[in-house]
Amino acid sequence: MTKQMNMNRIHVFILALGMLFPMMAVAQTDVALDTEFGGRLAVGMDKKIVKGLHVSLAEEVRFDNNFGSLNRLQTTVGVDYKVHPNVKVGIGYAFINGYSASNQAFKNARHRVMADVMGTLRLDDFNLSLKERLQMTHRTGDFNAYQNPANALMLKSRLMVKYKGFDFVKPYAYVEMRNYLNAPVIAAAYDGSNYFTLDDYSETGEAGWFLTGFNGGYVNRWRGSVGIDVKIGWHNTLNFYILGDYVTDKVVDANAEGTKLKSYTREKGFKVWAGAEYEFAF
Repeated sequence: MTKQMNMNRIHVFILALGMLFPMMAVAQTDVALDTEFGGRLAVGMDKKIVKGLHVSLAEEVRFDNNFGSLNRLQTTVGVDYKVHPNVKVGIGYAFINGYSASNQAFKNARHRVMADVMGTLRLDDFNLSLKERLQMTHRTGDFNAYQNPANALMLKSRLMVKYKGFDFVKPYAYVEMRNYLNAPVIAAAYDGSNYFTLDDYSETGEAGWFLTGFNGGYVNRWRGSVGIDVKIGWHNTLNFYILGDYVTDKVVDANAEGTKLKSYTREKGFKVWAGAEYEFAF
């Protein structure tokens, strides 16, 4: 009898551990997205105020779903100042008007503010630059506060090399890493492949869970690009480029009350952008 009771206790203890450890370390299900192709077209101006101080304005339109639908309209204004022959700082604001192809309507607008620091080193005919950008994107309208923060905070680091040995043509290449600094962090019941129910109120595929905060930092984007700047006059420049964009997004699907978790996935996808820009500088 005592032996049977001890075995029952062991079984209960193992079952409790099996429920406890997934709560402590939540896993995600990886979802691979299809490769997509998109396009970007932009026109902008750059105005010199005094030596080292410039203001800029740009309008951009993006297409995605293999060029089949509108992605967004984006207006950006900025100010930058050269504090040293090799160091430039800047601030900017972008109004992002995203478009939903499924609903055939514009989404709630987003507002983005940016702060930049860029250092440049000249090596013979090559320019090597490192740019750090801290940006915050504010969501408007209704959204699920248990899935996304109201103000997404990102840190982007870009390393670029540009060849300046030609008179009117300047080829370049860069790599960029983007860190998501305040992603949602959750604790949930997960057995390694599926979520399981902890209470009598959750349905199949849902789990007892809770949001622990928005301090989950991770690298969610790697970019690589090759392009060419073509100067077609004293004030006019064309830029053509190809951009590869590898994205990893942790996606939380929870109800609006924050009482049920339907899924916690890690979506991975690759998108190729072809872009063209025109800039008037004066």
